Amino acid sequence: MSTVLEQLPAGAKVGIIRLRSLGDCVLTTPAIHLLKSFRPDLKIAVVVEDRFAAVFRGNPDVDAVFSPAPGELTIWRPQLVINFHGGTRSLWLTALALAGWRAGFQHFAGQAVYNVTMPRAQAVFGVERPVHTAEHLASGMFSLGVPVGEVPRARLFSRPAVAERPYAVIHPVASAADKSWSAAGFRAVAEHLRELEPVFIGGPGDDLSAFAGFRTVVGAPLEETMTLLAGASLFVGNDSGPAHMAAALGVKQVVIFGPSDAVTWAPWRVRAEVVNGRGSMANVTVEAVLAAVDRL
Repeated sequence: MSTVLEQLPAGAKVGIIRLRSLGDCVLTTPAIHLLKSFRPDLKIAVVVEDRFAAVFRGNPDVDAVFSPAPGELTIWRPQLVINFHGGTRSLWLTALALAGWRAGFQHFAGQAVYNVTMPRAQAVFGVERPVHTAEHLASGMFSLGVPVGEVPRARLFSRPAVAERPYAVIHPVASAADKSWSAAGFRAVAEHLRELEPVFIGGPGDDLSAFAGFRTVVGAPLEETMTLLAGASLFVGNDSGPAHMAAALGVKQVVIFGPSDAVTWAPWRVRAEVVNGRGSMANVTVEAVLAAVDRL
């Protein structure tokens, strides 16, 4: 029986729904690259919230970036829609696209909307181990007909920032308080760096006052953050979206994990050290992080 990708005509349009969040968007790019490499004739569009659209702009694998406004994807008239998000909003966008093929993972709600089911990644790879998020998303492409193979590194495209001296980017915040290591710990890292200038970054509304005396960048547009990360010699931070951006840009890094799963969210395809608190950031010592920094 032929696969969906074998049945798609030359030059067909494929819509990929990946509404958010930052790390998920970055880790969707390997799957997109696999699809485009297998079928370079396809036209690929990504539906994503405006605040994360910069992840996909400038990517040669992506032909269009749409907002989740109802109708944008429908007007584009894709022949195949792949829902990588799985929520209620993405389900409606999948249905409203009116595509002939509508693909979603088997664990998604609203299975009646889909006529193509993507199985568990473990079934695709023939394993029962936990899989990385990049592998999970890539498995969807494999199930649609891309030959199973190595999942590449994520892809971001940004020119490195021009700096007077080498620098390290430190991201001391996260999406939740229990995913954030201590400010005192991150200050110790900054003070430990000898040959690199520490640059602390945070999103809109983040308080970086604990790092007064160091260079800080708060609330920069995503494009500027990408440029800053692209020029860095080292990244140190919590498990967060910027860590995945740095990995996609090939920046070596130390990433600190507490309650989140380091297997699922570890830096992908980049030289990295993971410091794992195994359930709590309180278990992460300054000594362990500094030792990881020194190894890099």
